[in-house]
This record gives sequence, structure tokens and C-alpha cells, in this order.
Amino acid sequence: MMGLKNDTSCATALHACGLVAENISMDTVKKLFPIRNYDIEKLVAFTSDLKSEVFPKQTTLFHLGDTADSALYLLKGTVTLSDESGNTYEIDPKSPKARFPLSSGSKYTITAISKTDVSVLRVSQKIMSPKYAPLSLFSTLVIPDELAGNYLLSGFIHHYNNEELNIPSLPDIAIKVRNAMQNEAGVADVVKIIQHDPVFSAKLIGLANCPLYRGVNPVKSCLEAVSRIGLNATRNLVISLSINRIFKTDSPLIKKYLNEIWKESLSISIISFVLASITKQANPEEALLAGLVSNIGIVPFLSFAANCPKEYYTESDIELALPYIKGPVGYKVLSDWGFTQEHLEIPLYADDWYQNNSQELNLTDIVVLSRLHNKIGQKKTADLPIISSVPAASKLKNFSLSPELSLNILHEAKQQISDALKAFSD
Repeated sequence: MMGLKNDTSCATALHACGLVAENISMDTVKKLFPIRNYDIEKLVAFTSDLKSEVFPKQTTLFHLGDTADSALYLLKGTVTLSDESGNTYEIDPKSPKARFPLSSGSKYTITAISKTDVSVLRVSQKIMSPKYAPLSLFSTLVIPDELAGNYLLSGFIHHYNNEELNIPSLPDIAIKVRNAMQNEAGVADVVKIIQHDPVFSAKLIGLANCPLYRGVNPVKSCLEAVSRIGLNATRNLVISLSINRIFKTDSPLIKKYLNEIWKESLSISIISFVLASITKQANPEEALLAGLVSNIGIVPFLSFAANCPKEYYTESDIELALPYIKGPVGYKVLSDWGFTQEHLEIPLYADDWYQNNSQELNLTDIVVLSRLHNKIGQKKTADLPIISSVPAASKLKNFSLSPELSLNILHEAKQQISDALKAFSD
């Protein structure tokens, strides 16, 4: 087998290739994620004089563990991908996975070998970097031209930008526990705060007995629960339980949306907990909280909608607005709540498979991987990239994600998600 390090086209191949290099059209680029999202000027500059590369069958396009300076998109032919465990699967241009790079990130997490003659598009990692993609305005909201007629979104942005919107505050008990922790309070002090709220106390005991923390003997008191879970984990769980109280409304339609978002957030948080526990590169309780706050920016928008007349908007208006709302508003909410910068970035980039804002695995990476796993678990895989193509996957140390391993992670998380839904619900 030959690799690309020494041979960059079929002209130097050991045997003939039946394909020829071709110019890359704008139509082709507009089908590929995430580069299709670049503004038109960048796309025009990017496609200028851009050509495909072609390779004969049995060429090693890249090898697992090698440093990656580019990402490859499959345009023609079939490629066999194999992970660290030896599991293999194939990608061809008809597969929805071909719209995503075969691998991206600082290193390759799979080996790719051409099963047939192939044509590929090579994209520099510098182009894949977020600084070349549309920049988030952080907490500032702007109406995109195509949604200028969305009166619900226009009204929300007007109130938001004029600071007339009622941004939810973190419940009092969460603030008290966090402040106590900052003042180096002990277990007994934190327990006293929690016991003032019997509902919180009962839920914390329930969580201490769920599979996330279950010990040999069940705990029966708040003191035993905090002692088992630990102070830092208790702080995060109290904040997490507080967030659930914010997902409330009397509107049937908005209640449906809030319930769906809460269940999704909880599933992502549990998968984040499991991933952090397995990889040992992040604190599991921090990862759990990160998953729960990833959708927090949607809540003020839905609360605003709940207080608007029903004839003011349609379900389509809500669906179209959410992608533009959740990141900036989530940043604003978490900033108001005094979260760290690492947490503030989670709502901004949690939906971006190709965010790559740090060299080391961070909480946003964990949430991105967990969100991808959650969608895989729902069988919504047609528009999803393969796990190895996500930059966050390349930051895992001594651990390689694959479709088979992902199914194992989902299986492990399934019962925990079910138990957590019960523990967090009213």
C-alpha cells in the first residue's frame, strides 16, 4: 500500500488510476459541511483554481494517529475506514456521511484506504478553523435577512437588545450553595442550606442513589447524600436541579418545546458524564452541568413566546428562530449567572461539529461529542458526520471513538438517562 505522504496524485502511483483531477465547482462545495456555511466571498476565493486529487485503489489516504494538516472530502469512489479496534465501514459519495470530512482535527482518529479509485477534495486545517467560519457575536442578536418577517423573533430581539427582557435568575438555593462553597464551607454547612428546601433535599438523595453515584448501601439523608457525592458535585447538581425549575410555562405549545429541550439537555448531560468518566480528561460532574446548560439560551425565548398572543407566531416561526437564539442568549444567561468563560462558550459552539477552539479537550468538546451521540441514539444519523471526522474526537487521549464503541456508550448511558429523568423530574 502507498500513502499520501510520498505520493500526492495518480501520476506517481504504482498502477493506473481511472479518474482524473477536476476543477471543484461552487455547487460541489455548497454540499459540504462545514465549509458550505462560509459567506459567499470566502467560498468564491476558496474555490478559485481548486482541483480534486485522485488516487488508485488500495491507497492509504491517511493513517490513524498521524498528525493532520488537512481534511479530506470524498467526491468519487469508495473508501474503507478502520478504527483502533479494527472495526471497518465504508463511505461512498451517495452516503450522507460523504458531505462531511473523512476526518478532521489535529490528528487522524481512523485509517482511510481507498477501496476503489477515488477523487477527494483536500482542505487545509487552517481553512477549517473557526476563525474562517462566521464569527459568533456572543451575546448580541441580529435578525438574518431571511427571517426579517418573523415577528416573534423581531419582537424578542427588540426586547433583548434594549434589556427589557426578563432573563431568568438562578434560584436562591443554588446561589447560596455556590457562595458557601466559595467561602470554603464544609459538608455540614452545605447540608443546612439544602435542607431548607425539602424538594431539593429529596431529589439530591434520589440522585445519590441513582447509577451515577450508587454505592453499596442506599443513602437515606441529605448528609449521607452530600458525603457520598462530594461538595463540588453537590454544588453542580444543585445548580442542575435549579435549572429544571426554569423550564416551566402554562402554555401547552411552549410546554411541549420546553419538555423536549429539557429531556434533550438531560440526555446530553448524562452522556457527557459517561464520556468524561470513561476518558478521564474532564470532571464528570462538570461535564454533566455543561450538558444541561448547552440549551439554556432557548428558555428566555420560549418564555417570551409564551407571553405573546397565539396569533402572533406559528410553530415554524419558533423552529426557524431557535438556531439564532440559543448561542448568544445562552452566553448572556450564563454570564449573568457568573459561570466561567469555559461554560459561556458551550451554548455558542455546542451545535458546531467542527468547533476547535482549544488544543486540549474541553467541556465544549465533551458536549459536542455527547450531542452527536445523542442524535445517533435517536437514529437521526442521515445528516450527521462520522464520529472520527469531528475535531473533538481527535483530542481524546488513549481512547478512540468508533460507531461500535459509541453504541456501547449509549447502552451504558441509557439506564442512567432513564433514572436521571425520574430523579430530576417533579
